[in-house]
Formats: sequence, structure tokens, C-alpha cells
Amino acid sequence: MNGSVTPAAQVIVSLVPIVGICFGAIILFFALLWKHRENKQRIAQGSYQPIHPNLEVFSLLTGLCLTGVGLVLTILFLLIDGLTFSLLGGAVPLVVGLSLLLFYKVNPSFKHKKENETR
Repeated sequence: MNGSVTPAAQVIVSLVPIVGICFGAIILFFALLWKHRENKQRIAQGSYQPIHPNLEVFSLLTGLCLTGVGLVLTILFLLIDGLTFSLLGGAVPLVVGLSLLLFYKVNPSFKHKKENETR
């Protein structure tokens, strides 16, 4: 071949992500449907217990992860491109992570829980 891409190959390459997204959406739909039916059955049997998410652990873990990723990306983009708009690719997760860590630190309900656990 002379290095040119055929139109058939272009069509196939453009269809692969579309098919992957469609299959992912179908799997997600059926997983949510299965979970919904399971919850309905549990309610009917009287064994349903609602899930209470732990916002304290979520905000701490997510804040640490986003801060770490954002810091690395910010430094990387700063070294590669300097002060350009690509720096936002690292600064956004860094600021979101720092905001979640600040939320973890200043939220009064978390402090109240810690005081009750020590007593």
C-alpha cells in the first residue's frame, strides 16, 4: 500500500467507539434495572435497608485522589506548555480536590460525629 487510508477503514474506525458506547449503555441500563427489581423485591419482603452513604469518607478519599491527580497534571502541563489554557486540565481537578478537602475539614457535622464517637 502507499500509506493512504481507505474509506472502509475510516468507517470501521469511527464505528468502534460508537458501538462500544452503545454496549456500555445497554449494560448499564440492565444493571440499573436489575438493581431496581432487587430493591422492589426486598421492599415487598420487608428486608430492605436503605443505604446511607458516608459523606465524610467520600469527600476525604475523592479530595485526596483529585488533589493528587490535579497536582501532577498541573505540574506536567506547566512544564510542557507553560502558562496556557492546557494548564486548566490539571488546575480544575486540583481545585476540586482542594475544595473537597476543605469541605471535609470545615463541615461541622463531621466534627459533631467525632465528638460523639469519643464519648
